Amino acid sequence: MIFGATLRQRREARGLTTEDVGRRIGQSASKVSRMENGRHDFKEDDLHRLFGIYGITDQAERERLLHLARKANERGWWDAWSDVSTKTLQTLVSLEEMAQRIRCYEIGQLPGLVQTPDYTRALIRANSPARDSQEAERAVELRAMRQQRFTEAAGRKLLCVLDEVTLVRGYGTRQVMRRQLEHLIALSENPDIGLRLVELTRLNLPVQIGTTTIFDFADGRLPDIVYIERPNGGLYLQDEGEVDEHVKGFDRLLYASLGHHATVRRIQDHLKKLR
Repeated sequence: MIFGATLRQRREARGLTTEDVGRRIGQSASKVSRMENGRHDFKEDDLHRLFGIYGITDQAERERLLHLARKANERGWWDAWSDVSTKTLQTLVSLEEMAQRIRCYEIGQLPGLVQTPDYTRALIRANSPARDSQEAERAVELRAMRQQRFTEAAGRKLLCVLDEVTLVRGYGTRQVMRRQLEHLIALSENPDIGLRLVELTRLNLPVQIGTTTIFDFADGRLPDIVYIERPNGGLYLQDEGEVDEHVKGFDRLLYASLGHHATVRRIQDHLKKLR
């Protein structure tokens, strides 16, 4: 996606359409579009032709772009879990890898990046009872790896707006939920992780944005991308107007939520009920 965005910027700077470029490299406009959207492998023969069309003559710049294209063609670490993950989930994981900041709100469950393995296991068991235990355990491993890679990456931020209903109607046993809440309290001490709580009994909360994740990228490498959870699969938004609308909706919900310290106190209150 990063390399595709670079190609799109080069094309637009030359005042060319995807149809113009497709004709000149002997490919369809849809293939050019797929390349720019990061949905197609990059072949070096095509890239050398594009460099000529876009006026990229500096050898060092060509080598830099070819290196970026080779990296883009590499398989991600998450491919090892392709047997238990959909294409939508793999895209989500790849965006987590690139994002400088992640902002999220989920309905009905805690966000994946703050779940304990036991909570994840119980969540899968409740929502996918037909899944065999080995497959479920692989999914738990994938989520744990996502968390590990996020916490090990320097300078990355996570802001979770938690719905209080997820603390009241949890998954697993009382013991599982107790450990999960203790984990949230421990995470709240991490300066790179922000937790805010949407109160269960407060009226007129703007929760209609639904399950939403916003990815922000460093140095303008990519524009903000929004992921919206749907019953039949997720939807990724890149249109500037749509993204802005969802970012504003998230900000309204964030503003209406409890602050950091009040959120921790409320989680502690729920923890006491489980002892």
